[in-house]
Amino acid sequence: MSTEIIDPRYIDVDQWPTETAMEAMVEGQLAAVAAVKGQVAAIARAADAAAQRLGRIGRLVYVGAGTSGRIAVQDGVELFPTYNWPQERLVFLMAGGLGALTESAEGAEDDVVAGRQEIADAKVGPNDVVIGVAASGRTPYTISAIETARQAGALTIGISNNPNARLLDAAEHGLVIDTGAEIVAGSTRMKAGTAQKVILNMVSTAIMLRRGLVHQGRMVNMRVSNDKLLNRAREMVRDIAHVDGAAAARALDAADLEIKPAVLVALGASPAAAHTLLTENDDSLGGAIRALRKDAVVDA
Repeated sequence: MSTEIIDPRYIDVDQWPTETAMEAMVEGQLAAVAAVKGQVAAIARAADAAAQRLGRIGRLVYVGAGTSGRIAVQDGVELFPTYNWPQERLVFLMAGGLGALTESAEGAEDDVVAGRQEIADAKVGPNDVVIGVAASGRTPYTISAIETARQAGALTIGISNNPNARLLDAAEHGLVIDTGAEIVAGSTRMKAGTAQKVILNMVSTAIMLRRGLVHQGRMVNMRVSNDKLLNRAREMVRDIAHVDGAAAARALDAADLEIKPAVLVALGASPAAAHTLLTENDDSLGGAIRALRKDAVVDA
C-alpha cells in the first residue's frame, strides 16, 4: 500500500532541523489537497446521488476505524450546528464503539461481524447514505459495514487513499485519493487524513447545497443558538428579503428563529404559509420565494 511504504526522501527526517521538517510537511499537505482535484467529477456524482437519496427522511451514516473513523465523525458532528441537519438523521459507527474516538481499540478494525451487526442494529435501509472511510481501503470492519449497507439498499460511498482497494469495489461510489507515502511511514493522520477531510467536507457541503440548506451562499438552515448567530440570522433575513433590520428581527421572531420561514414572512407570508411553501418546494428557500412571488402576481 502506498500509504505504508517508506519514502527514501524522508529516511532521516528525524535528524532534520524542525523548520526543514515542517516545510516538508507543508509540501505534503498541499500535495494531498492537490490530489483531490482529479476526483472532483466523481465526488460530485457521489454527492448528487446522496442528496437525492436522502430526501426528507434519509440518514447520513459515517463508518470508519482509527484515524479515518475519527475524521469521518468530525465531519458529521459539524452538520447539526452548521446546517441544523437533524441529529436523528446522523449515525456514527466507529470500530470499537464511540469510546474509540479518544482511546485506541486494538483489533476492533478487524471485526467483520461487528461491522455487519452495527449496520443491522442501526436499521440501515434504502433511504440512507453510508460513507465508509479507510486510508488503506482494506479495513475489514469498514468493508463489511459497507457491503451490508449496500445489500440493505442504502447508497454507499467508500473513500480510500490506495487505488484498487477492496472498499472502492464494495461501495457504489468509490472515491480514491492516492496521496502516496507519508513523511512518517504509515502515519495516515498526515497526508491521507488531510485528503479524507477535504473529500468529506466537499461531499457533506454539496449535500447541504442540493438539499436547499444554502441560499445565496448563506447557511439559511443554520441553528440559532447564541447572540452571535442571532445577529447573523437577522442579517441574512434583512439581506435576502431586502428589508430593514427591525423588520428582519420581527420576521425572525415570528418564525421562531428559523431563517428560511423568516425570509418568507419578511416578504409577506404568514408563518403558517411560509412553512407550507417550504414543504411544497422540498425545503428550498429559492423555490419557496419564487412560488410566493408567483402567487402574489396571480392574486394581483
